[in-house]
Amino acid sequence: MRRAADLAVTALAGITAIPLGLLIALLIRCTSGGPVLVRRPGTGRHGRPFEVLAFRTTREARVPGGPAASGTTRLGALLRRTGLEQLPQLWNVVRGEMGVIGPRPDPPGQAPGRSPGPYGRYDVRPGLTGWAQVSGRAAVSRSQRAALDLWYVEHRSLRLDLRILARTVKLLLRPGGGPAAGPSTQPAATPSAATPSAATSPAATSPATATATGSVTVPPPPGSSRQAAGPRVPRADRSGESAGPRC
Repeated sequence: MRRAADLAVTALAGITAIPLGLLIALLIRCTSGGPVLVRRPGTGRHGRPFEVLAFRTTREARVPGGPAASGTTRLGALLRRTGLEQLPQLWNVVRGEMGVIGPRPDPPGQAPGRSPGPYGRYDVRPGLTGWAQVSGRAAVSRSQRAALDLWYVEHRSLRLDLRILARTVKLLLRPGGGPAAGPSTQPAATPSAATPSAATSPAATSPATATATGSVTVPPPPGSSRQAAGPRVPRADRSGESAGPRC
């Protein structure tokens, strides 16, 4: 059922993705030369390795076979901000190596461990977008992203997938960009907060708040609007009074 849904979404997205991908490939070829696509190793379902496709966003090495040139091109920076560099991964979805919704694939050497519970991060296919990407993008640390991925695996459902898909569309329509998942310089978080009790606790806050405090607080399950509303606004702010010092 989930595999059929992935193929259906990919087919619908392909109507726009194919001409857009051809245009991006032409721009990469004309502006920086060299190969259009890059292939990097990723970890798939049950720990199987596979090649993750993406548009090239860096400059090509001057010497064939030499080290890649450092620096991101202007087009590459735009592709990263909008998340369009991941467009070729639709082919990974068609091949069954990835799904539309799921944890982002990590390199084999940087893949986090399994959950202490019955669920593991690699019990599902990696996805084009996931709960961690729509809950903070690159603002969350690697430990926080692993905790959010584990929370998704334990609570995933059709309703949650639709919620992630809707948030992804909103991110793509923003000028700031799409659900990119780059490395973060935030401090490491305590993985103990990734337990199901923290996920369903009424005191759970949003991932953005957890990033500021340096600890992982897994967001509440979908359907709980009061828990997902973020930090409460002070009474003085709600009444329109000034929150600053009185004269």
